[in-house]
Amino acid sequence: MDTIFFIAALVSMVGVVGALLFGLLAMARGSEKDHKTSNKMMQLRVLFQGLTIIFLFLAYISKR
Repeated sequence: MDTIFFIAALVSMVGVVGALLFGLLAMARGSEKDHKTSNKMMQLRVLFQGLTIIFLFLAYISKR
């Protein structure tokens, strides 16, 4: 069971990196629409970070 949570954590880590890069690119472009997109991507990044922490915690607990 811990393997499933670990794989889910890895997938959410990829989501963190993807949202971060996409948000930074949108921020660098500079138009008003891009600022809104960047803000949404950074909010999504925080969500993925939270999921990653939860999945890693569940993997740790299920391993005990």
